[in-house]
Amino acid sequence: MFLISWRLSSCQLSNSIKPHVLVTRSLLSSVKLAKVKPELELLYTQYNRVESTIDPVHLVRRYEDPVDREIAGFCTAALAFGRLASIITSIKALLKVMGSSPAVFVRRFDRTKHGNLIRPLSHRWTRGEDLIDLLCILRRMQETAGSIEKFFLRGYDDKAGDVGPALDSFCTRALDGVDQNKTPGVKYFFPKPAHGSACKRLNLYLRWMVRCDKIDFGIWKQVETAKLVIPLDIHVFRVGQCLRLTRYRSAGWAMVREITETLRKLDPDDPVKYDFSLCHLGMQKLCCFNQPQVKSLCPLQGLCQPGVRKIYRSR
Repeated sequence: MFLISWRLSSCQLSNSIKPHVLVTRSLLSSVKLAKVKPELELLYTQYNRVESTIDPVHLVRRYEDPVDREIAGFCTAALAFGRLASIITSIKALLKVMGSSPAVFVRRFDRTKHGNLIRPLSHRWTRGEDLIDLLCILRRMQETAGSIEKFFLRGYDDKAGDVGPALDSFCTRALDGVDQNKTPGVKYFFPKPAHGSACKRLNLYLRWMVRCDKIDFGIWKQVETAKLVIPLDIHVFRVGQCLRLTRYRSAGWAMVREITETLRKLDPDDPVKYDFSLCHLGMQKLCCFNQPQVKSLCPLQGLCQPGVRKIYRSR
C-alpha cells in the first residue's frame, strides 16, 4: 500500500468539516492585492512550462487523444493526494493496467473479466475494489452521456456563481446505484460542496479539463474558466493564509470560495490561474508558512505575513 502526503488527504480536506469554522484576520486590502498581482503573474510565467516541475498532470499529457486525457485525467486526479513520489507510482500503476487507451479500457471494462487487474492496486485507504467501482462509474458516464464532460454538463448551470452546484449534482448522480456499504471508499472520489467538502481533487480535474495553457489541457469547452474554484491543497491553504486571501482557518468549501473570490479580483475570467504556481511554491518549500526564519527563500516576501498558525483540519 502506497504512503502519501503530497496534497492534504480527502479525509482531512474534502469531507465533512466542523460546523463552526474559525475566522482569522481581515482579507488583504485592495491596495496590497494590487501589489501582489505582478508577483503572482511572474510566478505564473515561471511555472507555466511543462518542464518547470514534476506534477501528476504530466502523466496525463502522454495521451494525445482528448478522450483518453479525459479518462486518464479523472483517474489521475482521483489519486492525487499524498507524497508526490508515491502518487506518481500509484498513478503509473493504474495507467499501466489501463493500457495505451484509457478511454477504450473503461468502455470495455467488466468487473468480472478485468477486476483481477485492478484489485491488487491500492492507495492508502483506497482499495482495489474502490478503483473497480470508480471505473464502473466512469463506464456508466460514457454509456449514458457519451463522456465525463457531457455527464457533468447535465448538472451545470452557467448562471450559477461557480461550479459548486454542478459538483453537487455530478457527485450525487455518479454515486446513484452504487453500494457504498460494500465499497465505502468510492465515496471519497465524489465529495460534495453541500457537505462542506473542499473537493480538491474534483476541482483539480476541472482545472485540467477547462483551463488552457502550457499545463492545463482545455479539453472541455462549455464550462467557463470564470466558474472554476481553487483546488485547495495544503500548499494553497498555507499561501492563502500568508497572503491573507482568506479569513478562514478551517479547510472546506467556505475557504475555497473565499480564496477564489479574492483571486477573482485579480482575474475575473480566470480566478484559478495561479493555482499551479502557488501549489508548487509550497511543494518546493519556498513558502515560509510557520517558518519565518526562511523568509528570504520566498519570492513573495514582503507581501505575505507568515506566522505560526494552528491548522484546524477537517475530519
